[in-house]
Amino acid sequence: MANEKNVFNIKDGVFISTDVIAVICGLSATETEGVVSLSSGLSNQEIEKASMSRLARSIRLIEHPDRSLTVRLSLQIAYGSAIPEVTANVQQKVKSTVENMTGIDVKEVDIRIASIGLQNQEKAKTT
Repeated sequence: MANEKNVFNIKDGVFISTDVIAVICGLSATETEGVVSLSSGLSNQEIEKASMSRLARSIRLIEHPDRSLTVRLSLQIAYGSAIPEVTANVQQKVKSTVENMTGIDVKEVDIRIASIGLQNQEKAKTT
């Protein structure tokens, strides 16, 4: 099981699915102010119910030989948001959330802005 591509060995005998790590990344990113959704159109409420093929369109995990990760995210950012600020916040939040929940070192969080959109109603009410 340790050699399978879809699991990550976080500790001797403890494995976590890369699908779970992808969900953690997606939820962390979409909880950040200024992010409307993943580029595949998945908002925070839809991520945990989505199929992995749909999630994989927006999130890619790259495992390094030293057992660390690079996370690549494709996002839709809210119109009027300061892109450098939003992306820095997403990078910090995804990195800290994955590291805290799994113990896996995250080397990089690469972000691609796929589109600009209007914030959904729920987020707009809180701002």
